Amino acid sequence: MKFDGLDASQTASAVAKGELSAVDVVTASLQRIKRLEPQLNALITVMEHEALERAALVDLKVASGGDPGPLAGVPVIVKDNMCTHGVRTSCGSRMLEKWVPPYDASVVGYLQCAGAVIIGKSNMDEFAMGSSTEHSAFGPTSNPIDTSRVPGGSSGGSAASVAAGYVPLALGSDTGGSIRQPAAFCGVHGLKPTYGLVSRWGLVAFASSLDQIGPFARSVADIALAMDVIAVPDPRDPTCSRGERPSFRNLAESPDLKGMRIGVVREFLGDSLHPDLRQAISEAESFLASSGCGIVDISLADSASFGLPCYYIIAPAEASSNLARFDGVRYGHREDAENLVCQYTRTRATGFGEEVKRRILTGTFALSSGYYDAYYLTALKARKKISDEFERAFSSADIILMPATPSLPFRKGELMDDPISMYMSDVFTLPVNLAGLPGMTVYAGLNAEGLPLSVQIVAPRWEDSRLINCAAVLEQHFGRPSSAMGGVY
Repeated sequence: MKFDGLDASQTASAVAKGELSAVDVVTASLQRIKRLEPQLNALITVMEHEALERAALVDLKVASGGDPGPLAGVPVIVKDNMCTHGVRTSCGSRMLEKWVPPYDASVVGYLQCAGAVIIGKSNMDEFAMGSSTEHSAFGPTSNPIDTSRVPGGSSGGSAASVAAGYVPLALGSDTGGSIRQPAAFCGVHGLKPTYGLVSRWGLVAFASSLDQIGPFARSVADIALAMDVIAVPDPRDPTCSRGERPSFRNLAESPDLKGMRIGVVREFLGDSLHPDLRQAISEAESFLASSGCGIVDISLADSASFGLPCYYIIAPAEASSNLARFDGVRYGHREDAENLVCQYTRTRATGFGEEVKRRILTGTFALSSGYYDAYYLTALKARKKISDEFERAFSSADIILMPATPSLPFRKGELMDDPISMYMSDVFTLPVNLAGLPGMTVYAGLNAEGLPLSVQIVAPRWEDSRLINCAAVLEQHFGRPSSAMGGVY
């Protein structure tokens, strides 16, 4: 059997049956990385030696008649803000350029126990702060569909890795859209689970009340398979739910939406939305109606008005607190100085990039005496209004259909000097984080220029299975994403 464009489910099945060698699969992925990485810069660290060793262990387990796991031999890439034992975790920053964690993040351990082989750490906007993967100390990542364009961010390296065919499956983190926006820009599927469904233990924090880990893939079945592996209770993360999880994979294999009510957000379909993306929403709406769904109009006026300013007060405030630990004393980058205060100042001045500094300063200001009530407390009240608004919307709709991003992937450097326009690229995703809901970007084909189209679907808290079900139905209409960069592997 030849390893050529197989998805994660097919690869794991072939390895478990002995039809493919895990070592051969991983070698093929590594060879593709070596060939394309000079053009893409999607990875910060390639774990070639570690990956081949782990793949050999998977093959030994198969040969001995053992169970190699549901992801047997599947090459996977994880975002470089997830801790990996013995392998550096830089968060795309000079501050942690040489930091090697002494432990694995929970999701990394879950993947390895399932038989997956982690082959690299993906490039990202520094400390997950950005929407283009241009704010990285290791250089920008290119979009595999058009290397003159950005892959989105902050999980752009993970999205680009899946789109380019490095791997069938990758993990990213999503604080305000950092899985769903890159998935839209790179033409793949991307899921941000309900806050608390997937453990954040071992994820380097940006904004702790918003961060969530989720998968990228080129098939809904692979998204479901990944969720079955990583969405498990974890006592090490106090925000991780102890509740029972469904079988996501079963839902992907037998999707059925008959009788479901699909809510369409008309406020998000105005002139600010690219016409091709508006057409994709309309096409998805028509197909879902023909599949037996009821279509209802819903309003998210508060989210449209308050989402962006609310997020850019709360997220920087939490970042200001979380990033205070990077002081050059305990670990990470350090600048020598004549006293402790100067050491702090020089270390943070040279260790952090401009976008991170901007957000730390914004957050510190919002939390400062005399401004806390006016900014941070007001933002918390707005967040509650947004959450309540989604709850009202779900009283008349089972799933919400809306855009993932207002634009097609923009060109490199186009918004680097315009941070407000850069922030606006997450305008449709960040309200979902503020409400703690699950959201998923679903591939919706290509436009006349060959650029990817997408739609976003959102479900109530803990109803991630509805997204898998709906995405699988939409995939039947729009088709599965294919690998960019001249074929798979």
